[in-house]
Amino acid sequence: MNTSPRKRKKANSSGSSNLKPAVNSNIPDIPPQDNQGLVTIEVAAVEIYELTQEEQSDRLLLERKVERAFFEAGKALIELRDRRLYRSTHRTFEEYCRDRFGHSRRQSYLLMDAAVVFDNLVEKCDRSDHIFPTNEWQVRPLTKLDPDIQPEAWQQAVESANGKVPSHRIVKDVVQRIMERTQVPNTYQIGEVCQILAKDNPDLRGKGGCWAIVSQVNKFSCTVRTWNSELTLGVQHLKSYNYLPAECEQMQVICDRIGRVYSSGLGESVQRFLESLGKVNRAYLSQLEEKVLGLLESEIIK
Repeated sequence: MNTSPRKRKKANSSGSSNLKPAVNSNIPDIPPQDNQGLVTIEVAAVEIYELTQEEQSDRLLLERKVERAFFEAGKALIELRDRRLYRSTHRTFEEYCRDRFGHSRRQSYLLMDAAVVFDNLVEKCDRSDHIFPTNEWQVRPLTKLDPDIQPEAWQQAVESANGKVPSHRIVKDVVQRIMERTQVPNTYQIGEVCQILAKDNPDLRGKGGCWAIVSQVNKFSCTVRTWNSELTLGVQHLKSYNYLPAECEQMQVICDRIGRVYSSGLGESVQRFLESLGKVNRAYLSQLEEKVLGLLESEIIK
């Protein structure tokens, strides 16, 4: 007499009685006596221990290193540029950054600008909050603001992010609102020659009184070119010399000439002379200044 086959009981692990095994039609049916070792799966429990005080301190230190990585890079680039430590192998700082770090000119200057802003935030923001930027992208919108306003903008962005590190978008939105609130009309034109006004701005240390040529007009600021750098400044840090168009063109030629001599790396005494030319408050060089600059130009041609 034929008897109906008994239904095979599904094997369950001791701790998973509600779980059903997955069915795979490609796997052949395994007799019960052959799969006894596959029925029970033992998983070792992992106990999570609280960090010791020393480990908490180490974690905080390492987190700060990660957060400050872009800041340290920017500060190092600033020192490399200001001390001209690239001069033994490269004519210009931009060429050095491209060959040594693979940076575009813009990339290096963005890191340096971000480092300056970060330093300003650390100095003026409440340190007890421990909320500071973690990358250059978060800092970039703040570069459009005066250093005195940057801490206020950052704190507002942190509040908008519910006490966490704010994203680039949040910081940008806060900066935009502040700029609209403190809008100053920008009447400058490309090619116009201006004097840089430091106004107790530590970022402009050594730049006060220098002349600069406007190369880009933004809504609330201008990008200007000096004899050895390019800066983006709020209009409150600029004062027009009101030169005639011909005089502005003449200053552009002088700027190009000084820049070529500067990038040649002729020595510290030459740099001091070029710095003095970068602060002349007239649209021409004196006869002696013209003679010395011409001599230096002849030296770099050799």
